Amino acid sequence: MNYRSIADMNRTILASLHRLPRDLDLVVGVPRSGLLAAQMLGAATGLPVVALDDFLEKRTPAEGAERRVLVLEDSLSSGIAMQEARDRVAAAGRGEGVLYAAVYGLKPQHPEADLIFEAVPQPRMFQWNAMHHKFLARCCVDIDGILCHDPSEAENDDGPAYLEFLLNARPLNRTRQRIGMLVTSRLEKYRPQTEAWLAAQGIAFDRLAMLDLPSREERMRRGAHGSFKASVYRESDALLFIESEPRQAAEIMRLSGRPVLCLPEQRLYQPDLGHIAAQIPRLRSRSAARHLVRQAAWSVLGPDRFSALSQRLRGA
Repeated sequence: MNYRSIADMNRTILASLHRLPRDLDLVVGVPRSGLLAAQMLGAATGLPVVALDDFLEKRTPAEGAERRVLVLEDSLSSGIAMQEARDRVAAAGRGEGVLYAAVYGLKPQHPEADLIFEAVPQPRMFQWNAMHHKFLARCCVDIDGILCHDPSEAENDDGPAYLEFLLNARPLNRTRQRIGMLVTSRLEKYRPQTEAWLAAQGIAFDRLAMLDLPSREERMRRGAHGSFKASVYRESDALLFIESEPRQAAEIMRLSGRPVLCLPEQRLYQPDLGHIAAQIPRLRSRSAARHLVRQAAWSVLGPDRFSALSQRLRGA
């Protein structure tokens, strides 16, 4: 799994400034995420930044008289959005002196762009679209600390205050994408309240896995939070677990041999070959075993060589 945070994107932009023409007059961001990248580039260079529509309609500091322009996108995959931007620029008669670039591409070169700052192959996820990406259908996702705030000590009484929390928890990372599996150490007895809150928030999911223990005290005695989540993840077809708590994220990664993203910390916990190999004998699911074998190959080969091998095998 390749993950890039907003801080990573800023570092990549700063490391790529030497590759840009020295005579740039303007940076144009392709909405929406390209505007974030454009603002970062503008802040680093002192260049003015506008959105694509403003550029096309000459609502710029020089009123359309810029001679050298960079049109910037955050990432390229299919290249459709960048090609649409190129077509719109050409149709508006503004293509002279325009350079097209993306911070991230699947490959070092794309036909739709003149410049790719960094190649980041699939599977990949970015901070600015992590909770809005169709990739969530292939993820396990924690609830407390990700979809809603964690309960306070007063709310977490395993009684009336907790029931009130479950029904009225404050949403955090809102999403309209369908989630493959919600995995929570909430107790199974609170499934009706949990499902009611998810429905009220419009959160769609395929499966909800909850911890089947009688009480909060028993859960605390066993320390079952991370181990339960890891066991569900290990036997699933998911490619990523999105967790809220750093220590649990590290434990889930260690016990599953799979990557775990700690969203609040913006850190991807990647298993090494030892973590992966330790889990293979414990697996009951063939599909889960296949995922771990792929993860082992990724760990040994690295993302670029693994991607190249996968493409060759698909073409064979």
